[in-house]
Amino acid sequence: MATMSEDDVTTGLRTVQQGLEALREEHSTISNTLETSIKGVKDDEAPLPKQKLTQINDNLEKLMCGVNETSLMLMVFQLTQGVDAQNQKYQAQKRRLYQENAWLRDELSLTQANLQKSERMVAQLEEEIKHLTYMASIKKFDDGNQSDTKTTTDLGTQSVTSETLQDLGFGPEEEEDLNSCQYVQPTPLVSVATSQNESGDIIRIRNLQKLAQQHSSNGQNDIAAGLCKTILKDLVTCKIDSHQDRSTTLNLLANAYRDQHKYEEAAQVLNEALSIREKHLGEDHPEVAATLNNLAVLCGKRGKYEDGEILCKRALEIREKVLGDDHPDVAKQLNNLALFCHNQSKYGEAENYYKRSLKIYESKLGPDDPNVAKTKHHLSSTYMKQGKCKDAEELYKQILTRAHEKEFGQNSGENKPIWQIAEEREENKHKGENSSGNEQADCRNVPKVDSPTIIATIKKLEEIHRQQGKYQAAETLADVVLRAKKQHEPLRGRVLGNVDEMTQSMVGSTIGGSKLSSKHRLDSRTNR
Repeated sequence: MATMSEDDVTTGLRTVQQGLEALREEHSTISNTLETSIKGVKDDEAPLPKQKLTQINDNLEKLMCGVNETSLMLMVFQLTQGVDAQNQKYQAQKRRLYQENAWLRDELSLTQANLQKSERMVAQLEEEIKHLTYMASIKKFDDGNQSDTKTTTDLGTQSVTSETLQDLGFGPEEEEDLNSCQYVQPTPLVSVATSQNESGDIIRIRNLQKLAQQHSSNGQNDIAAGLCKTILKDLVTCKIDSHQDRSTTLNLLANAYRDQHKYEEAAQVLNEALSIREKHLGEDHPEVAATLNNLAVLCGKRGKYEDGEILCKRALEIREKVLGDDHPDVAKQLNNLALFCHNQSKYGEAENYYKRSLKIYESKLGPDDPNVAKTKHHLSSTYMKQGKCKDAEELYKQILTRAHEKEFGQNSGENKPIWQIAEEREENKHKGENSSGNEQADCRNVPKVDSPTIIATIKKLEEIHRQQGKYQAAETLADVVLRAKKQHEPLRGRVLGNVDEMTQSMVGSTIGGSKLSSKHRLDSRTNR
């Protein structure tokens, strides 16, 4: 006898049940007819009809019993199917937990190594602090040499303009490159120094700015904040009237406060920097827009989305006026504004902003630019909130397809993106085919999952497949993410370690509790 599938067994049971019910109805009709015909007849009369009636009633009871047993068998079979599906799900969770446990062990070993490295760095920084204290104590005795001062001045200027001021924003991944920025004009030392002593003070201050930035980028925000406060005091003590240096230092201090979760203090410092820039550069200067954007970021961290939206719109107006409507910086500002609308449930407005930003990125930077994929991911999240699951799924697939084509070339029969591989395995499962033999071969052409946007996209597509009941496809995507965690752990530490945590907190509270960390961040950017 050929092996029957689950669907064949279910169909057969239902057919038998329907047949038994039909026989029961037929016997019931015959029984009623015989009872009517022998009604009023004496016991010794018409023995044959009475014998038939007795036999039909016996058959009717057996049919009733058969119908009940068939219904019971059908219920038991359906329950067994549910138990098997649940068991399969638990087995998949067991495998995933085992893999995650192995990954956590590796991560623990890496963390222990990083802890030892940090302890060595602390000892080194303590020596640096002692050295800086000593240098400050002998500063008043250092007359300096004119030629040395001139050389140092040149080096100091180069350091400030090329390195010191590059990473002063709240978004390490979205900062502006000051070397390529057309509107940045570093303040010449000649204009702010009237004597050799003042020039030496400026060099020292800007070197301290560079040192503060290094400490901030290493996560040593207490030291960075202390250095910034020292710089601000020295600017007053040495009577150096440089709005450029003061606003730069204020931005550094706000950055340190932000990373320490001191959002009120960071906002106060940024407001002071904003006043300085508006006074000396004008209200429509791009640096003013950058400061407004960072103030909006802080509003988002504190849950003040309406205030953040107002600041973000003002920054957008400035950038549109100065840079034009189709500049990439305008697209980044549109992304920030869309996220504020998203967090206020203004999904229609957020969708429009994301679409406009996406159009700018694709036309100016090309379809392979990382900002294109990131914006598509944000737009998909907005679609999900509006119930447009098909549109969201289509965008997620576009992101993965583009990443695959960029690494492996045009799609073909043997060269398929991961989402298509996952769906084919789901189809093979329903057809009863064994796809385990091709599993290793299919996964060889999976693109490197070394981008937070790609990881977040795969996770969201996995969630959609689980909601649709496509568990095999979901498990395939989950395995890809787990492999990425182990294979790209060093890269993950560098990338995700610098992700702006304001975005994580805002998105985490918005997108169904999903941790897009990375996944849906504000483009917080600043100039200096």
